[in-house]
Amino acid sequence: MRWEQLFADLEAQVAEQEAAAEQAEEPSRARAEFGRVLLADRLRGAVGQQLSVRCRGAGELAGRLVDVGVDWLLLVDGQARELLLAAEAVTAVGGLGTVTAPASEAGEVARRLDLRRALRGLARDRAAVSCLLVDGGVLTGTLDRVGADFVELAEHPLDQPRRRGAVQAVRALPLRAVVAVRTSSPAVG
Repeated sequence: MRWEQLFADLEAQVAEQEAAAEQAEEPSRARAEFGRVLLADRLRGAVGQQLSVRCRGAGELAGRLVDVGVDWLLLVDGQARELLLAAEAVTAVGGLGTVTAPASEAGEVARRLDLRRALRGLARDRAAVSCLLVDGGVLTGTLDRVGADFVELAEHPLDQPRRRGAVQAVRALPLRAVVAVRTSSPAVG
């Protein structure tokens, strides 16, 4: 009987030690798991929320997060204008909740929906835009074409359509210099 009690006590101690060890490993495991989360995954968990995004050269930009791509995020600001941000220009994001989207490996289609493809959509729509640049400058006009690593902007006042007489200059902007592109009219939909 004494032996049975002794073995029962030893078993209880071992079980207690194993539970304590497992409990001690849990935060470490959670930290390691969170260590694999990408900013894009964290942002996807905030779709629909109001965010404040600090960007190199443009300062604080705010709006409701609508979508997140492989190298861009799309906000709609307080005036219902779309704001396409280059992810590499983002330096801080405020307003994130506790939700993080499950980590997802970008598939072939998602990889093709990069910043250049989004800018081509604006060029196709002939939307009047403001281009916010890393040096703090702002250029206005219509995106004419999007190359492999640059975009061409026909500069004109936002209140005038892109017509030959309104175009003041055509500039090539390296994509690495573009922080954000803001539409001048409210988003449709």
